[in-house]
Amino acid sequence: ASMGVLGNALWQGGERPEDAIPVLEVTLALHRRFWPNDEQNILGVQTNLAGCLDDLGQHHEAVVLKRETFDRQVATLGVSNECTILSGNNVATSLLGLERWEEAKTLLGEKLLPAARKSLGADHNLTLRLG
Repeated sequence: ASMGVLGNALWQGGERPEDAIPVLEVTLALHRRFWPNDEQNILGVQTNLAGCLDDLGQHHEAVVLKRETFDRQVATLGVSNECTILSGNNVATSLLGLERWEEAKTLLGEKLLPAARKSLGADHNLTLRLG
């Protein structure tokens, strides 16, 4: 846990985000090895690593991790879960930033928006952000 705290402090403190990458990578590897059944913690570390990569301009690497996180959440929580929908929105935002318009449009229009409308309702803040 303390490695994750250090990695997040280096990243979110803003002074040395490049130093956070190896710490977050080691934290992720440790969680995968020693706590493989703690899926949500693993996904949380992976999300933090993706955010740090994004902040450092490593957008292609970040979207790969975001996609993995989203896919695991779909498998474990279901596509209609609010955390899953938010994770999918992170993927779509990254795809838009990489000018991968069709992928983003498909993800938003065919998966996320219908799931959000069904599970969260048309007036939910997240549903409105997706639409």
